[in-house]
Amino acid sequence: MIEVREVKTAKERREFLNFALDLYRGNPFFVPPLYADEKKMFRKDYVYRSSCDSVFFNAYKDGVMAGRIQGIIQKDANAKNGEKRCRFCRFDATDDLEVSRALFGAVEKWAREQGMDTLVGPLNYSDLEREGMLVEGFEEPATFEENYNAPYYKEHVEALGFEKEVDWTASRLYGAESPEALEELEQLVGFIFKRYKLHYGTARSGRELLKKYADGIFDLLDKSYEGLYGTVPFTEGMRKLVLENFAMVINPEHTAVILDENEKIVCFGLSFPGLAKALVGTRGKYTPLTLLKLLRAIRDPEILDLCLVGVEPEYLNRGVSGALSLAIMKMLRDNPRLKWADTNLNLEDNYAILNAWRRFRREECKRYRSYVKKI
Repeated sequence: MIEVREVKTAKERREFLNFALDLYRGNPFFVPPLYADEKKMFRKDYVYRSSCDSVFFNAYKDGVMAGRIQGIIQKDANAKNGEKRCRFCRFDATDDLEVSRALFGAVEKWAREQGMDTLVGPLNYSDLEREGMLVEGFEEPATFEENYNAPYYKEHVEALGFEKEVDWTASRLYGAESPEALEELEQLVGFIFKRYKLHYGTARSGRELLKKYADGIFDLLDKSYEGLYGTVPFTEGMRKLVLENFAMVINPEHTAVILDENEKIVCFGLSFPGLAKALVGTRGKYTPLTLLKLLRAIRDPEILDLCLVGVEPEYLNRGVSGALSLAIMKMLRDNPRLKWADTNLNLEDNYAILNAWRRFRREECKRYRSYVKKI
């Protein structure tokens, strides 16, 4: 017997938060989210409460927890796009199609009651959180920013009538194709900088970098991400959340900010130390050992995660992204400990960002999908 319950009690919240951690216990490719951050979803002052309605469901088979799912109505996204969509995320289940059917049935019913006509996902509150269902690359380790799921998830959602809406790809960048290619790119960037009167921004610390450039980065994020799939406008609460998350890990050595002659940001790329290895097997909780591993990863990273990239639209066709590529190549060249940079998720039709990676030795290692279904 399968029973689906809306999450309401403290016990049910714990079961919701712990289910994926139990399901993927011992899996070396699964990277848990930070448990403390996930708990915030249930707080009344959560940053997305004003812009989203959400619901959480647990599924039990014969009294044993067998799955979970969250439904989100992103009101800002619906208003921006003129849609009536409900997002699903945090879907995890045992390999039992009937459990998945019951979970999605509960979310679809809730969404219809709220006046929605479409279910889509996995999409989170915003594209700052994990999104997409892994459909290729199941034996590749996830980054801290990526979901991980078993192959049968794809089979379940497609059996329930969902179809592909978009795909993201995730790649590893190993540096320039050759020393000659790096030198050629340096010459090209020098020409572009001279022609458009551009230069790299500087900062002595992460704190100084955020103080000097955070406002410009957020403004450019809104502008450059506006037409991308699944994005929503940045609220003040979202900006504060990002700054809190970035404060510990941002380092000017892993960041490229490109400015015009008036010190206005026209392009930027933010990368952070890869934290995945430090968190595997930890259940996302801050133990003394976990904190020690995280601090080591931050101080002396082996991998870079490319998290946010933005380009002023008027500069998209002026080759400015080459300056970003050059900066990343030099980061990888000048720090022998760095093995590669993970791009994380790039939309398969976001040719502007994909073109920025074409000068790299690159390995596409994972593919993620967002599904859609009329309800």
